[in-house]
Amino acid sequence: MEQMLGLVANLGFPIVISVYLLVRIENRMENLTESIHQLAEAVAALKK
Repeated sequence: MEQMLGLVANLGFPIVISVYLLVRIENRMENLTESIHQLAEAVAALKK
């Protein structure tokens, strides 16, 4: 049981940091994707 608690204590911190960073990156990726779509629409409008 103590070994299990040690593993959770040692692995819990990196897991929490990884999840936090993934959530932050996900928001930025969504914003980037939206900007790319807007840019594509602007380029398509210029071609017309």
